[in-house]
Amino acid sequence: MAEKDLGYRRVQCTGRGSYIISLPKDWIQNVGLKRGNEIDFIVQPDLSLTLIPRKIREKHKGDEQTKLREYYISVDTAEEKESTLRMIKALYVISADIIRVHFKGENVDKFKDVIKNFARDTLLGAEIIDEKPDEITLQILIKHSEFPIENAVRRMAVVALSANRDSILALKNRSKELFQSVINAHHDTNRLGLYAVRQLKFGIERNLFRELGFKTPKEFLLYRIIVNDIKSISENALNVINSLATLQKQIDEQLLFIKDPIDEEVYSQLLTFNSHAQQLFEDSLKAMFKKDYFDAEKIITKRENFTQLENELIKLMASKKLDPNIATILRLMLDNSRRLMDHAQDIAELTLNRTVEEICTTLEVK
Repeated sequence: MAEKDLGYRRVQCTGRGSYIISLPKDWIQNVGLKRGNEIDFIVQPDLSLTLIPRKIREKHKGDEQTKLREYYISVDTAEEKESTLRMIKALYVISADIIRVHFKGENVDKFKDVIKNFARDTLLGAEIIDEKPDEITLQILIKHSEFPIENAVRRMAVVALSANRDSILALKNRSKELFQSVINAHHDTNRLGLYAVRQLKFGIERNLFRELGFKTPKEFLLYRIIVNDIKSISENALNVINSLATLQKQIDEQLLFIKDPIDEEVYSQLLTFNSHAQQLFEDSLKAMFKKDYFDAEKIITKRENFTQLENELIKLMASKKLDPNIATILRLMLDNSRRLMDHAQDIAELTLNRTVEEICTTLEVK
């Protein structure tokens, strides 16, 4: 139906602090509304209102829920596997429900195994629902309402901080269990991050910022930045583990000899500094989720106070006769802790931007 101007209606006061407005009779009859029927009011970003009768809105919701977004990929097994995986990943992010992958060529089974492992390790909620000799079908079974984006980001932060903590503990206890723990946490962080991006894109496409718990569409950008910050934490932890694994391999093969044990004073202060960094980051997330301007402001002040502690640790490391190989890894760990504090400050500043209008009075210049 083409747009139709129904004219202006005067707002009236009932005398009880409420305001009413009459609805056009022609519109009421066209949509089939009767006395007692409900209308959904939706506030748009420009503060205009959209009125949708409940029966129409529920019908549209039902159509969206039953209509699955299905995509088809044709793959030549002689081509590079990474290209196909990137395409599947991109389809996942744009909220594909079903992805059918058809194969042409030889070594189909090996290509299938690559996709199965990729789906299991990378795509949260993806399952193989059908398999033929020349085709494999993935379906994303997790629904957007079942695992809200805030829960995904909270879990993502817990896993990434665990990886950061284990990467420092692995300096003294270079066990395979700790190494694997960080690697697993890195995989889980990426899976959760990809799912969070999927959630954000889904919400942006449908303007569902309120359904996601946001007050304005601007918060989509805030969460996108936070997801990137959390992914960075787990990636930095993985870099430490890779360096430690290389160091341990050289020691085991007797290509490298560490003369002195790890300096306890330096290691103890590094643990303390990292503990402060982790707490600061956790506090920044709490302030963000609570939408607390004043708690976010405190975090920025705390971050500035830790600069002196970082400088003292750098001086302590420089004053010690540390093995160059160990010193390099210690400095990498220190840099990761500093970046963790920087991420906390970034999130705090985003929280200030998100909440400042709520605590400041709007002043109109006449």
